[in-house]
Amino acid sequence: MTKPAQTRTPAKGQKLRIAAVADLHVKESGSESYRDLFTEMSTKADVLVMAGDLTDLGKKAEAERLASDLRSCTIPMVAVLGNHDFECGAVDDVRSILKDAGVHLLEGQAVEINGVGFAGVKGFAGGFGRHMLGSFGEPAIKAMVAESMEETMRLENALRQVRSERAMVVLHYAPIAETVEGEPKEIYPFLGSSRLAETIDRFPVSAVVHGHAHRGRFEGRTPGGAPVYNVAAHIEKPTGRPYAIIEL
Repeated sequence: MTKPAQTRTPAKGQKLRIAAVADLHVKESGSESYRDLFTEMSTKADVLVMAGDLTDLGKKAEAERLASDLRSCTIPMVAVLGNHDFECGAVDDVRSILKDAGVHLLEGQAVEINGVGFAGVKGFAGGFGRHMLGSFGEPAIKAMVAESMEETMRLENALRQVRSERAMVVLHYAPIAETVEGEPKEIYPFLGSSRLAETIDRFPVSAVVHGHAHRGRFEGRTPGGAPVYNVAAHIEKPTGRPYAIIEL
């Protein structure tokens, strides 16, 4: 059963403070604990958002370690999975453990918390702009493009569920090239897809967060003007901490 999260309810018209982080890569036998970080974020924000790669290899034991650390979080938790969370083929266990820990795990769904709608999917690769991969040639290429398009459709379905005036999109893969700048250009096609941005720009989205690009840039915008934040733990942020604070 999902445990109810404790939270401060912002007054009507008050901004919601969101602590956003990605790429924690919790390891099975690592000595690092995130308990203190989750406690800290609980004092700084009204909602915690985690944008994928929560575990390092997608192992059940890694998810259990993360769930244990999340006990120190006293605010609602929203997350999407990342590519690392699928690595060992135990993604069903990872999902179950995170949900039992009280995480709103989004895979093409939306959830509303204190007047803000959160719509999320993992996303997928495919490239950006005129360099985006097309569905042509070998079946393997067509399958890759089909997966990218399927994730985009899941995002559209999630955004259609949002009824609030303020909305945040939660992804793992990047929707724009601007926030992956700093990574080798040769791997851009594997870091995200413009298809995600095209869908985002059809809806009134207040902000977008993603991870995956550890050496990217913190901030950018979709072609339609939606703010995009790369919240990978490794990215330098205005807070000076592994997480960003975003107010909606």
